[in-house]
Amino acid sequence: QVQLVESGGGLVQAGGSLRLSCAASGRTFSVIAMAWFRQAPGKEREFVAFISASVGRTYYADSVKGRFTISRDNAKNTVYLQMNSLKPEDTAVYYCAAAASYGGSIYYSGSYESWGQGTQVTISS
Repeated sequence: QVQLVESGGGLVQAGGSLRLSCAASGRTFSVIAMAWFRQAPGKEREFVAFISASVGRTYYADSVKGRFTISRDNAKNTVYLQMNSLKPEDTAVYYCAAAASYGGSIYYSGSYESWGQGTQVTISS
């Protein structure tokens, strides 16, 4: 099993920045990819960003492309999400997820076996 713990959420004004961290522990050698998802009140969980564990290939949702950057530090078993130019519509609980196999679409939450508890991000206008 892989345990994931997110941190770094908070309240910032529109246009500001935040950096989220996701620390992995346990069977981290089994992780081949990690991703960030978010869920706003009354909405479904949606894909934000993806990074592969080996070569660091990244993918982003169109809504965050150019503003968010996902990165990883394999030595620390940590994935980051740098969020710039934040907008009120970015307000959500942000979740870190890990996959041990490429069993489905990287954009689909069901493709990830391990999840963190989430961290709240609130952007004020």
